[in-house]
Amino acid sequence: MPGMAAPRKSRNDAIRPAKRSSPAKKRPPKEKMPSDAAISFGPAICNDLTAAEQREWLVTNGIGGFASGTVAGSATRRYHGLLVAALNPPAGRTLLVGGLDELASIDGKTHPLATHRWASGAIAPEGYLSILKFQLDGKIPVWTYQLGNVLIEKRIWMKYGENTTFVQYKLVDAATVVALDLKTLVNYRDYHSATHAGDWRMRIEPVKNGVSVTAFQGAAPFYLRSAEATCEPQHIWYRDFFFSRESERGLDDREDQLYAAFFHALIEKGQTVTLVLSAEKEIDHDGEVALKQEGQRERKLLILARELTQAPSREPTPPWLSQIVLAADQFLVKRSLPGQTSGKTVVAGYHWFGDWGRDTMIALPGLALSTGRADIARQILLAFSRFVDGGMLPNNFPDSGAAPEYNTMDAALWYFEAVRQYFAATQDSGTLGKLFPVLARIIGAHVKGTRYNIHVDPADGLLYGGGPGVQLTWMDAKVGDWVVTPRTGKPVEINALWVNAVENMSQFAETLGLSADAYEQLATTAKSSFVKFWNNERNSCFDVIDSPGIGNDSALRPNQIFAVSLSVSLLSFEQQKAVVDACASQLLTPFGLRSLAPRELGYTAVYSGSPRQRDAAYHQGTVWGWLLGPFALAHYRVYKNRATALAFLEPLANSIDSYGLGTLAEIFDGDPPHLPQGCIAQAWTVGELLRAWKELRAQPK
Repeated sequence: MPGMAAPRKSRNDAIRPAKRSSPAKKRPPKEKMPSDAAISFGPAICNDLTAAEQREWLVTNGIGGFASGTVAGSATRRYHGLLVAALNPPAGRTLLVGGLDELASIDGKTHPLATHRWASGAIAPEGYLSILKFQLDGKIPVWTYQLGNVLIEKRIWMKYGENTTFVQYKLVDAATVVALDLKTLVNYRDYHSATHAGDWRMRIEPVKNGVSVTAFQGAAPFYLRSAEATCEPQHIWYRDFFFSRESERGLDDREDQLYAAFFHALIEKGQTVTLVLSAEKEIDHDGEVALKQEGQRERKLLILARELTQAPSREPTPPWLSQIVLAADQFLVKRSLPGQTSGKTVVAGYHWFGDWGRDTMIALPGLALSTGRADIARQILLAFSRFVDGGMLPNNFPDSGAAPEYNTMDAALWYFEAVRQYFAATQDSGTLGKLFPVLARIIGAHVKGTRYNIHVDPADGLLYGGGPGVQLTWMDAKVGDWVVTPRTGKPVEINALWVNAVENMSQFAETLGLSADAYEQLATTAKSSFVKFWNNERNSCFDVIDSPGIGNDSALRPNQIFAVSLSVSLLSFEQQKAVVDACASQLLTPFGLRSLAPRELGYTAVYSGSPRQRDAAYHQGTVWGWLLGPFALAHYRVYKNRATALAFLEPLANSIDSYGLGTLAEIFDGDPPHLPQGCIAQAWTVGELLRAWKELRAQPK
């Protein structure tokens, strides 16, 4: 099919730069430029290709689409591009515009602004060498290029609610007219794949202010336009771009992009040229108006979150806090439902995750409630109630738009926790009344038994689940038929969540004037049995009990922290302290908790290599940032030291300048220096940091 991995054919029209070796990899410096922005770098970062490529920017459009790249300007992932459109929001994500070749001509001399990596090993052009400064203006990435005595500023943002990206150039300082030549590089493929074009021809046709591109018959057309520049249609394939990150991940690391249109503009000091890349046929091309609208929207988000960002008792507000509040917005996106076109959901992570039930319920309180957007939390809780099936919430909604998959043991249990926090924040008994029958059916299905042998054991009231070939908890890595961490039986956090769920139902029933007897009985039985999780030999909790062929799993994992951090703790004070101390001594890192203690069999120190190697390491020592929130809250519960608990969050919060800029990574290596890995922006990492920060700041010193 056109746009996918077509057979490689003739390269007669290929553009192949000369061979040049890539620079050696090194840990980048931390130099910053003086600036009011939370994220700002000078030449020491921007002109160092390794350092600049390690740092990735992200802008989103609220419907699942995004644009992303590196500070250097080079694409190092298949997911980098200027327009990844969600053609079936929030799914159907399709790379339409991969990048630009940008040239500035000054007094007859040309200066490249773009940077590209090629499969030959060449880096050409090398526009990164002209970057004077990079910063985030809110969520908008801004580059300042110095070309002799000429300063050019570039900004990239998306229009909220549309598959539209704006790329704006402003001539900040110059004594002469500057000519800008912009060559647009387009594509049309699923964002998980890569294009090897062969003799693929797209239809490129002139339209007002630019061109339309139709990749093949039946493809959605998209548009490249500028009100300030002239445009000439083109059709030349650039062959063999090289994606270094995909090479590291053991995946297809080469790509062809089509040079589809040439834009030319002359600008004087103070003037701007805006390139509009869009899947929308009708759109306002005024870049200044669009930029103002985006700025106004970001200011409104910060106003909504003022309870979080305005420090109590004149305490200093950390510079990262407002940036992470803005990052939270990137995960809250549209999902239309029958009769509810304005429905919302949570994208679990960028670049490659869609919306997942578990991730949504864990991240939702931090993303929406902590930031003053309870209305969105309500929409999402009501929307997900429509997808409950057999007492289960979907694990994920496939990108293809296929039916949701129900293969998670804990998503429905986290749903109760999200509802509890929503009601605590809003006292919205009307919404609670709508959700209560759904929650009651979930409890009933678990008592009766549902998919994957998930059921309440009548002998002890604890929740059991799993079987051969399935992975039902958040530790869900699977390689072929190999389930890396099956955790079949009664996992500790599942049962901590189960007890909290039935306790919450008892409280919900009383609030609504209903009988709570059945839920109190379930809670009493399960709470009295939770003592079975205590491992006297290791003075901590078993990770799983009653596991077939294993019995009780004593491996030290972080899941037991939820037996302390959730609102209803099932351990004595001495046991709570022992759990916190065990996690602190063997699992805690500056950026989260290890998924397995270093002394345990199977511990993997670094998350790297082929897909199989990475999946094998995913929950075998890899550090997870989202766990830092529950740990900090559990630590405060035991030690009542607010300053110490807050201090645990600072290193993760301050990592917003080292990987996904202005946001927080999914995972980190288990061993120092704990390099960030996985998704550059993860919903539950951001959400749990914000939730824990808000809850802890509300506690007495």
